[in-house]
Amino acid sequence: MYNPPAFREEDPETLLRLMRAARLALLVSNGAGGVPDVTHLPLLTDGRRVVGHLARANPHGAALRAAGRAIAVFPGAEGYISPSSYASKAEHHRVVPTWNYEAVHAEGPIEIVEDAAALHAIVSELTDHHEAGRADRWRVSDAPADFVVGQLKGIVGVVLTIETLTGKRKLSQNRSAADRAGALADVASRADARDQQLAEAMRRT
Repeated sequence: MYNPPAFREEDPETLLRLMRAARLALLVSNGAGGVPDVTHLPLLTDGRRVVGHLARANPHGAALRAAGRAIAVFPGAEGYISPSSYASKAEHHRVVPTWNYEAVHAEGPIEIVEDAAALHAIVSELTDHHEAGRADRWRVSDAPADFVVGQLKGIVGVVLTIETLTGKRKLSQNRSAADRAGALADVASRADARDQQLAEAMRRT
């Protein structure tokens, strides 16, 4: 990931917060013919490992086993920045559009998990995490045990041990204070929830 100094994020707590806030991540590994293998999936992390699962029928599982390493990509807030929002536009018009965004890449060796008990633990952890905000939480134990056993046979777990974290928060840090304020005000004025998330990220910078 191209990551100029102005946008680099190296604070461990911030990186962990961004990874935990991501809803749908990307798991990427070297593939055949020079083309990467990519799977979209929810992932959880404690800052040391990244865990998730994918369908046993997904050929990416075998490719991950062969590759031995992978990168988990955690996207964050993102959105368009119009040059019309910059104070400097009125001064010299030498401004162009850009896109603000946050992202964290976690890289390291990856293990394919097939043990039933370990898979059950991964699925339960993912479920509990995503059901946490609901009043009527669903738990894996709500389903018949034999049904769960059958479902687990259709997946494999993935456990990536984090060796390297690369964080990027491109949130107008390279602009003047007036331009940053203008960009933030423009983003915050939009109705889209994604833009409101971006505005909050920009306020934290």
